[in-house]
Amino acid sequence: MKFGLFEHMDDSGVPLGRQFESRLSLLEACDRYGFYAYHLAEHHGTPLGLAPSPGLFLAAVAQRTKRLRFGPLAYSLPLYHPIRLIEEICMLDQMSGGRFELGVGRGVSPFEVGFFGVNPADGSRQFPEALRLIKQGLTSDELSFSGEFYNFHKVPMVLKPVQRPYPPLWYGVVATEGAYWAAVEKANIVTLVPPDPARAIIEKYAVEWKKRGGSDSDLPLMGISRHVVLAETTAAAVAIAERAYRLWLKHMELLWVRNGTKLPLGLPAEIGPLFAARAAFAGTASEFKNFLQDQIRSTGATYFVCDVAFGDLTPEESMQTIRLLGEEVIPHFAD
Repeated sequence: MKFGLFEHMDDSGVPLGRQFESRLSLLEACDRYGFYAYHLAEHHGTPLGLAPSPGLFLAAVAQRTKRLRFGPLAYSLPLYHPIRLIEEICMLDQMSGGRFELGVGRGVSPFEVGFFGVNPADGSRQFPEALRLIKQGLTSDELSFSGEFYNFHKVPMVLKPVQRPYPPLWYGVVATEGAYWAAVEKANIVTLVPPDPARAIIEKYAVEWKKRGGSDSDLPLMGISRHVVLAETTAAAVAIAERAYRLWLKHMELLWVRNGTKLPLGLPAEIGPLFAARAAFAGTASEFKNFLQDQIRSTGATYFVCDVAFGDLTPEESMQTIRLLGEEVIPHFAD
């Protein structure tokens, strides 16, 4: 079982420079404790995402860590000029010695995509075309491409990634249809849905993988993402999680509420129902081991992604969770 970190980098209420620095310190600790990868969301025009250009922050991560893999989850491909993004991917992979993980998506929020003058209705066609183009550019010395949205003629591809043919792909999945596409692309997956639908997604992925000649031994990582708060007592952890979740949810819903609609994820107003659905955790390290064993059994996941820095969690509260994971949980599951 590998352990990762995911976050939106939402507004914690402290000066932004201080938040960036505290997060980099947190990632240095993750590097020491043996976490596998760090995944950063991309959002625009909202306090949910204070790192709207994830590549800039990830360049700092590349310099502050030595083993931790990292990447966006995900680049909103319709918002990027493909040539610039190809070059950015190569730079980040080179700067990190081949530790870059390439998360891709079309942009989950139509409001954020709309800020850039991009038509959200085009996403289902533009996103796969952009990905084809980016993969071609990462594996070619010269790029020529003709499509509905992009046209290029003999563009020199001077930069190359360390990892060939290109860094590992990642895709966030909330339904079994997404698992089919991810298996076709041989992408690693992460889902935040509760255990039963998560198992359906993971089983669908495995079936599609084997249909295409893949074996169990070379399956990509199939991950589940959960809010996680650990403390010395259950009561302390729950109180911290309840407080931080309320602000995180406010950030998550903000653009949807302003536009007179509801967030499609159907998140509860309090974190309690997520605890009940086994889709979040707050408690002690010992209790978390039992929770994680249940998650593995009930979902079949091979990768557990922790969101330990959300809402107004303080650097000390997030670091406490990382320390307990690193000292008590990760060694237990490694053994």
